Amino acid sequence: MFLTISTSGTPENPATDLGFLLHKHPEKAQAFSTSYGTAHVLYPEASVERCTAALLLEVDPVALVKRGKGKGRGGAPDAALAQYVNDRPYAASSLLAVALSAVFSSAMRGVCNARPERAGQPLPLRIEVPALPARGGADLVRQLFEPLGWTATVTRIPLDERFPEWGDSRYVHLVLDVPDGKLTLGEALRHLYVLLPVLDDAKHYWVSPDEVDKLLRAGEGWLADHPEQKLITSRYLARRWSLTQEAMQRLELVRLADADDTDVDAIDNAVGEESDDAESEEGPDRPVPLAVLRREAILAALTGAGAGRVLDLGCGQGQLVQALLKDTRFTEIAGVDVSMRALTIASRRLKLDRMGERQADRVKLFQGSLAYTDKRLKGYDAAVLSEVIEHLDEERLPALEYAVFGSARPRTVLVTTPNVEYNVRWETLPAGHVRHGDHRFEWTREEFRGWARQVAERHGYDVEFVPVGEDDPEVGPPTQMAVFTQNGNDEKTKGVKAA
Repeated sequence: MFLTISTSGTPENPATDLGFLLHKHPEKAQAFSTSYGTAHVLYPEASVERCTAALLLEVDPVALVKRGKGKGRGGAPDAALAQYVNDRPYAASSLLAVALSAVFSSAMRGVCNARPERAGQPLPLRIEVPALPARGGADLVRQLFEPLGWTATVTRIPLDERFPEWGDSRYVHLVLDVPDGKLTLGEALRHLYVLLPVLDDAKHYWVSPDEVDKLLRAGEGWLADHPEQKLITSRYLARRWSLTQEAMQRLELVRLADADDTDVDAIDNAVGEESDDAESEEGPDRPVPLAVLRREAILAALTGAGAGRVLDLGCGQGQLVQALLKDTRFTEIAGVDVSMRALTIASRRLKLDRMGERQADRVKLFQGSLAYTDKRLKGYDAAVLSEVIEHLDEERLPALEYAVFGSARPRTVLVTTPNVEYNVRWETLPAGHVRHGDHRFEWTREEFRGWARQVAERHGYDVEFVPVGEDDPEVGPPTQMAVFTQNGNDEKTKGVKAA
């Protein structure tokens, strides 16, 4: 099992700096023990103009069988000979990826104390893998590497050169080039670490949950936007559905954070896992909590609209989804939130893992951002945005508006938001403060109605306003709700585009 990494240089930036970056001296041949055999690092050439480092992995078939303990590829009890006679010693696979990580771990992280300025600089690189299993063929090899900046030269290896009529094997000879220096050495090694086992479509060790973290670390900066992200994730995680789902959800958070130029933690900002204390304190001597009144008003509006299939956009911890499930008139409920933590809490609240089949068929939770159009949101009778819009910066509201009213276009849309005028009635709320630390704004009744009427006019809806909670004669209700209903005037939606 063999690969080479080459670079070119100048007197100012000699190619032999590759030895510093890899933390392996060009004048030495070094050997390292791994779980599956011995990895050798040597330099076939090392000059100012050109330097090549070679990694040779000698796989120990006996050690491979012992570690496999009869499990996985090459270890099935009915294939005893195949445990020892196989392509593992010769073809690049997940074992070579493990060796790359073990032998060049500092280089993969971009750490080089001797030449710190070089570690972050793109290099002209050439990587050659003489024998690479490629399930999917040469086209898939190019689809995986070329979006990352590589020029991939893929040569099919025949089954037997003496008998060309037998056709090609599943192995290819791969040469990867970035002559103009678009990639750092660390990026190149991370690409190989992920994509070698993806092309082989096999892992030769147990795939545990921590493999998700390894994938996301190695895929940082490129995997979230890769056009073959789903295939890469599934194959790397040995097609384990639960791990693949977790990885895809976390990658979506990364993509959304990059699009919003913010941190993942700021996107995944679900509140704590504790239940709503105000709701738990409900009793004969206490007023009905506003959260309960809000859900009752939403349920009444949905029932009045005759909605059967309902979207809860920004579903949070799933309180409204839980309430909707109790009413069989709602035949399909979808909870959508950008926060995976919130969706995890909602799943536990709903006991999805223990829910009966018929009930489970009525509900689904999925990750999504209301700042982008999403075909999964189309076709529902009604959508609810309960205490959602105030968590967005006002300049992002046009994007939400188009995603919901312009693209998804449910027949009915319910929007609730705090009435800032009522804040003076909260004795514990200091003057000038919003009700929640994450609220970007809180509107007066006039501001909310002005926004809602403009949205309705632009997208062919009628709108009416419903107070939620005590309707104070001076400052209005604590929560204001707008009920949008399509009026059939689709001409108003022509030419509307996302902001």
